[in-house]
Amino acid sequence: MQVLQVTTGQMLVLFSLILLGFILKKLNAIPDNTTMVLSKLENNLLVPALVLGTFAENFRVEKLSAAWQLFSVSFIICFVMMGLAVIVSKCCTKDRYIQKIYTYGLAFSNFGFMGNAVVSAVFPELFLEYLIFTMPLWTMIYLWGVPCLLIPAQEGKQTIKGRLKAFVNPMFGAMILGMLLGLCNVPVPAFATKVIDITGNCMSPVAMLLTGITIAQMDMKKVLPMGSIYVVSLVRLIVFPLLFLGLFSFVSLPDTLVICTVCSLAMPLGLSTIVIPGGYGQDTSVATGMTLVSHLLSVITIPGVFYLLMYIL
Repeated sequence: MQVLQVTTGQMLVLFSLILLGFILKKLNAIPDNTTMVLSKLENNLLVPALVLGTFAENFRVEKLSAAWQLFSVSFIICFVMMGLAVIVSKCCTKDRYIQKIYTYGLAFSNFGFMGNAVVSAVFPELFLEYLIFTMPLWTMIYLWGVPCLLIPAQEGKQTIKGRLKAFVNPMFGAMILGMLLGLCNVPVPAFATKVIDITGNCMSPVAMLLTGITIAQMDMKKVLPMGSIYVVSLVRLIVFPLLFLGLFSFVSLPDTLVICTVCSLAMPLGLSTIVIPGGYGQDTSVATGMTLVSHLLSVITIPGVFYLLMYIL
């Protein structure tokens, strides 16, 4: 019952902001270029601030050495998920751009906003371990997910310089800076920390408003009937978590590892598939429909997965 209450509360917050963005756009209360402006703001300021704050606060030598199992398991699962995501996305569509959107959504769930909120409420004693567990996921997002899947590639054959240039972006720079600050334990002035935290906290609300605005601009009759959206959402929310739950029922691992893994896998598809491509002027209608459907379904699937998780522990 607690899981259901927490999940329902988070979904109410999420969809309230999405609804606000939807209404504002339908009433023409915001400029036509709002989507582009908010996407640029997310890409160049809000997301980098969130990444910087997360790594600077949690990337410590003593925590890493004490949590090598969390890192090892997280990296292994991350690479397994990346491989499965590529296979499933190719089975769902032949469109190369949509394949990349599906691959990202299947490989990386909304383990940040939704995951942090749910874990901190349901498993508060494991919240720190969960943050450490998700660090490899953040690393692969900004090393592979964002530059290879969400940032549009240059037309034609890319040179080595062009490939390396994809890694030069505010999000990757913030991650490297956060790692250095955390590992070296560099003291950050209180006011700077406050600015970073406040800015990073704006990422999710602005992203959800952006989602609502994007939904208002999309042709719902065209997007929602796409069967692949529902297939990808169900694979992300049910198949992947159950796959690893079944594995963990036969493989003996510490409860902390099992809980962190399942929590990260059970979350809906992330909002980055809307925010980042939108900032580059790409079509985000499929990503928006996918995100909308997966978050709606997660109200039912997350409590169910957590119930099974408690059963096998």
